[in-house]
Amino acid sequence: MELRIVDHPLVAHKLTTLRDQRTDSPTFRRLTEELVTLLAYEATREVRVSPQTVQTPVASCAGVKLSPPRPLVVPILRAGLGMLEGMTRLIPTAEVGFVGMVRNERTLEASTYAERLPDDLSGRQCYVLDPMLATGGTLAAAVKFLVDRGADHITCICLLAAPEGIDRLRHLLEDLAVPCTLVVAAVDERLNEVGYIVPGLGDAGDRLYGVAG
Repeated sequence: MELRIVDHPLVAHKLTTLRDQRTDSPTFRRLTEELVTLLAYEATREVRVSPQTVQTPVASCAGVKLSPPRPLVVPILRAGLGMLEGMTRLIPTAEVGFVGMVRNERTLEASTYAERLPDDLSGRQCYVLDPMLATGGTLAAAVKFLVDRGADHITCICLLAAPEGIDRLRHLLEDLAVPCTLVVAAVDERLNEVGYIVPGLGDAGDRLYGVAG
């Protein structure tokens, strides 16, 4: 698994405001969308394209276009939904699927409780959206779920990651037969005793949408 930390002043600026406990939910949602668009620029560096020639007002010009099949963007419910708009702003022609993952708090194993995806993802590049990489189990389970459907190139986009989560994700995906990249805005210090990223930004889902279910 390749790790990319996006080192950019605008990324750091927006992330700082997201961390601030005084930032309200509407502002948090807007900044999340803006930050994800910046991360998506780096995350799509390997998006597949094919040659295309177009006619400008002056002459013909060689260029490229996105290759079929279209990229698939997969937010992990519910917090990943807050990242969707920022991602599709950069790739408006991408298809969107959804995966709901739940973690057993006793075993820490993640399982799928809902999904809306094509049955066959053969040849598809997938972009998985999850704001926080904490323990790593949920994101690893989502990646394996997509690969089992046939996806052959996975990029995960997270706002923040803990070192423990990165290590566990690498361990759980070490036998993965397809390329996997993790793109993050920052790697924080550690996880605390209840699995929160420190210093982190709190519960991303609650800060995006409130405390409802």
